[in-house]
Amino acid sequence: MTERDEALLTRARALEQAIGEIGTTLDETATCRELAAFLARHLHGAVTVDLLDEPGTPPRRAASTAPPPPGASAAGPAVSGASRAGSGAARVSVVPPDAPSVAVPLAVHDEAPWGTVTVTRHGPGLSVDEVALLGQAARLAARHIGHARRLAATEDTALHLQRALVAEPGRPHPNLEIAGGYLPAGPRALVGGDWFETVRLHFGRSLLVVGDVMGHGLDAAVDMNAYRTALREVAATDLPPHRVLRHLDSVVAQDDARRPATCLLVRVDPTRGTATFASAGHLPPAVFGPDGSAELVDLPVGPPLGTGLGGYEPTTRPLAPGETLLIFTDGLVERRGEDIDLSLARLAALRLPAGSGPEQVVEEVLHRLDAHHAEDDVAVLAARVRSRPTA
Repeated sequence: MTERDEALLTRARALEQAIGEIGTTLDETATCRELAAFLARHLHGAVTVDLLDEPGTPPRRAASTAPPPPGASAAGPAVSGASRAGSGAARVSVVPPDAPSVAVPLAVHDEAPWGTVTVTRHGPGLSVDEVALLGQAARLAARHIGHARRLAATEDTALHLQRALVAEPGRPHPNLEIAGGYLPAGPRALVGGDWFETVRLHFGRSLLVVGDVMGHGLDAAVDMNAYRTALREVAATDLPPHRVLRHLDSVVAQDDARRPATCLLVRVDPTRGTATFASAGHLPPAVFGPDGSAELVDLPVGPPLGTGLGGYEPTTRPLAPGETLLIFTDGLVERRGEDIDLSLARLAALRLPAGSGPEQVVEEVLHRLDAHHAEDDVAVLAARVRSRPTA
């Protein structure tokens, strides 16, 4: 084997290692640190990686390494965290081989660069093969950074869409106090199809809705909007809740592209002091009494919407002015590896301050069940019949 063949084989082996070591997460800063560590180990120099967050803005130092001491082990130097890069880091230049410092763009082919990676070595400059390895590793990192940024943009679009949709549900009658909340499952989690809604009906009644489209991402958020729109149209006919679910199920089942969803409807009639429930595969609601104690509502559960199976039944129970109803999606109570009965029992065991209204119930339940760290999106809606002033 010639010296040239050995050099090409060495580079091929290094690239194989790069594929396994660079881009192991969807975090662009972690990818930059992995790139810097890989290059420092294979090119035996100091490495800096500068990222451009937006066109026209100063770059930021996403990763850097100190030059390895003579005879350093293959484990490589430690990689530092992010800091602000100097103004010169914005220039993308390629220095000829054998120069002590070489800078290449973090880019894939002709795409706009995400930043710059620079290798500086004291002593002999980088060879042609080392410069080629630097460029190939930078392109690999750039591809992963591009994937991470496109995913982040999609998640951001879905999150803003969903927040906009749940931020302003329909207004119930003034005789009903309501409060709602929506929490995404962490900053990097895909957004799901959780939503809540209120629909004003005739004779002072209001329909409360909470639902969860199966799956995550922008498609789930779009399907959630379709469910919500269809439900408003069906609910406007003033059908009982179980018949609203039947009609909605049959409509959605005709669209193969629509994802199944769970849904809970509650028709509140303040004049009669009653609440009528109907569930399509959804978890039961809770009612908090004036003393702050909780009770789960026992009701029959039909199949999720979109199956075309129907089979929904109503359940009616009293709802006194001092009681607060809470409907929610499963992210509020479910925990990985835990039986759902235990999860619901944790909710039922809560004791809130006496006289808690809808806003306080939402706040206390989200806090006490640690919903801000839930593994799934959380949507909650609380309602209480407004007390009539006494003469």
